[in-house]
Amino acid sequence: MTGGALGYNKIKNGKGDYMKPFVPERAYFEPDALNYPLGQELYEKLQSMSVPITMTSSHNRITGITGKNAWECYQKAKRTLAVGVRRSLDFQSCKPSAHFQLPLNTGCPSMCEYCYLMTTLGKKPYLRVYVNIEDVLNKAAAYIRERAPEITIFEGAATSDPIPTEYLTGLLKQTIEFFGRQPLGRFRFVTKHVQVDTLLAVNHSGHTRFRFTLNAASVIKKYEHLTPPLAERVAAAAQVAQAGYPLGFIIAPVFYFPEWESEYNDLLKLLAKELPTAAQPITFEFITHRFTKRAKNNILELFSNTALPLDETVRQFKFGQFGYGKYLYAKEQRGEMERFLRRQTAVYFPDAQIDYFI
Repeated sequence: MTGGALGYNKIKNGKGDYMKPFVPERAYFEPDALNYPLGQELYEKLQSMSVPITMTSSHNRITGITGKNAWECYQKAKRTLAVGVRRSLDFQSCKPSAHFQLPLNTGCPSMCEYCYLMTTLGKKPYLRVYVNIEDVLNKAAAYIRERAPEITIFEGAATSDPIPTEYLTGLLKQTIEFFGRQPLGRFRFVTKHVQVDTLLAVNHSGHTRFRFTLNAASVIKKYEHLTPPLAERVAAAAQVAQAGYPLGFIIAPVFYFPEWESEYNDLLKLLAKELPTAAQPITFEFITHRFTKRAKNNILELFSNTALPLDETVRQFKFGQFGYGKYLYAKEQRGEMERFLRRQTAVYFPDAQIDYFI
């Protein structure tokens, strides 16, 4: 069985498993990772947690994830952590949300059916963390100097959700502190997770925008397996706002379905009710649902009973910035969604900034 009812029962058992800290079932280490303080610290932590550790030549080529079928391999990958050294320090661009991606880690333990990483990470999306954080931040400082006197913005979650592994690595804390000392540097990251306590007292100087990915309640329940429910994400966002962080929300992917207007309105209404006044102004980013051919094939193999709208014949095909094409909602539908969400955002958050709608 590849993601049928049995598989869903295993990952959504009604016992709040999404709230448990991510504990890998297995870990792989590059030998060079042990030459860094964080690598040594992680090795000792995982040993104390009785996590089996295997040495590997590269964090990019983990070959020990096997199973009876694609679904079993996928589940195992989501509980696998690779610890390595980030070799390439040439940061990729990150349009439209930032100037550059900041590579801290890769992957996420949640199992969202529509995940855009289905295209880039494939059917065995194991988690990776990079221990040479000083090298990464030094490179960020160089980019900041090159673009001075303009402000340079870095995105820390372009290919990951960094919160689930933060209690192990402290990478976000160190990065937020670094940007707090950068007059011309700004950091932003996004999460679906709620373990934010260790970041609330960090000296961020207002230079880090802490963002949460949200969606309509029915979308979260239907497609976002092993993630906190909407109310808990909003509660975590309120904590972050109280800590003085600039706050943002990515509403994504926005789906067009019979009740979409009422459900997305309810989402904005809940945010306006629960967030402290001090959270204003807030940024919003809206991303309509889209998929690639490769992602569709992977989704259908892993989640054979998915109800995701993946009919290419009713979508508009468009090439993206990374050289592959995506299937978007038709232009008329996207326009309808944009008009409604911009209007309702203005109703509930008149001072908010909408960074983009795509």
